[in-house]
Amino acid sequence: MPQFAANLTMLFNEHSFMDRFEKAAESGFKAVEFLFPYAYKAGEIRQKLDQNNLRLVLHNLPAGDWDEGERGIACLPDRMDEFKASVAKAIEYAKVLGVGQLNCLAGKAPAGLSQELLQATLIANLRYAAAELKKVNIKLLIEPINTFDIPGFYLSKTQQALEILNEVGVDNVYIQYDIYHAQRMEGELSKTLEKNISRIAHIQLADNPGRHEPGTGEINYAYLFKLIDRIGYQGWIGCEYKPATQTQSGLDWIKSLNRL
Repeated sequence: MPQFAANLTMLFNEHSFMDRFEKAAESGFKAVEFLFPYAYKAGEIRQKLDQNNLRLVLHNLPAGDWDEGERGIACLPDRMDEFKASVAKAIEYAKVLGVGQLNCLAGKAPAGLSQELLQATLIANLRYAAAELKKVNIKLLIEPINTFDIPGFYLSKTQQALEILNEVGVDNVYIQYDIYHAQRMEGELSKTLEKNISRIAHIQLADNPGRHEPGTGEINYAYLFKLIDRIGYQGWIGCEYKPATQTQSGLDWIKSLNRL
């Protein structure tokens, strides 16, 4: 049976962020993830984790001005100093929160810049981040994201991510494989997971269309969960979906796994 982590950016969002930890624990989750912790003090989040016996399995590096539509800065040549500062900030939080892996969002490709420059910038930034994270025994992840939801996002397919990993050439950088994004961009979910599981450190899920709970769309999650177990994935699966109604009423899909 896969291990599921509640994504507190998406789930239980009928409650304040700090109240979502308790709601996740009450719903049976043993672990959580979220996009960013930086609006809160690290110690306050750690207290919520400890009070609810929860493990934090993932958060992202700072990703620029999210409210203004930025979705990462790692591919932006004019933001490299800011990127380095963002790595230091993420490590500061990760040490307090006990998280063992951080996701780096590549960002949107600006108009007028060459593919070569964007690629070189991303590679240089990932090498820097990986070296800094290795000092504190933290994995660095990169995530392909579909360009329907985020037009212009630089990293959008699994093969592209694999090529970047090969170019970066270090042993603590992996793929964060989001099943929803992969389904929208390329399909071939089973074969991609089976072929590349050794390079995938974290999986996330949502169904398509709608990005709602498993079972609401076209993806055969019952099959995928059995496959993920069979190929030996040992990590967590982050539930990064938009509840179709309220979070609690949409969690029956997890209970149904016991009947498979």
